[in-house]
Amino acid sequence: MKKYLLALVAVCSLTFSQAQTVVGDATLPNTMTVEGTDLVLNGAGMREKVIFDLYAGGLYLASKKSDAAAIVNADETMAMKLDIVSGMVSSKKMIGAVDDGFDASMNGDTSSLDAQITKFKGFFSDKIVKTNVFDIAYVKGKGTVVSKNGKEVGMIPGLEFKKALFGIWLGSNPADDDLKEAMLGKN
Repeated sequence: MKKYLLALVAVCSLTFSQAQTVVGDATLPNTMTVEGTDLVLNGAGMREKVIFDLYAGGLYLASKKSDAAAIVNADETMAMKLDIVSGMVSSKKMIGAVDDGFDASMNGDTSSLDAQITKFKGFFSDKIVKTNVFDIAYVKGKGTVVSKNGKEVGMIPGLEFKKALFGIWLGSNPADDDLKEAMLGKN
């Protein structure tokens, strides 16, 4: 009986470990479901600043892809998971990074999305601490839905906003080149 129990624990542990991907101090699920759409982890990596790990980022798509522009422009349900691994990430710093990211993603002209960007930044106004997890999901036909620790904090309609938002990580001037490559499954 003891042998069977140990074998069962080993199989469950193996199955559980295969259902997740470890990125630094974070563990991301290999799949997620967003409003009825099953998504797979396309790739994941660490957002770093100088020598410090800030958050693990994972890109989830209906099927794996490596063309960043096609992903950014696609009108398909997809998601990003940001798992905060550093106490250095604060609400103020996240909002500043969002400003910088949209500026880079939109080549310095954010005027067409100013109202949506302001609303999006508000989703990060509550205190951010190590171990917080943000899910940023684009739902086809609905818009971008943001959740913090599994609780929805807001939604912004529109494909153009999604393109600019996903461009922060996957655009021609991404927040972190290594994270972009990792999310595209290239490293």
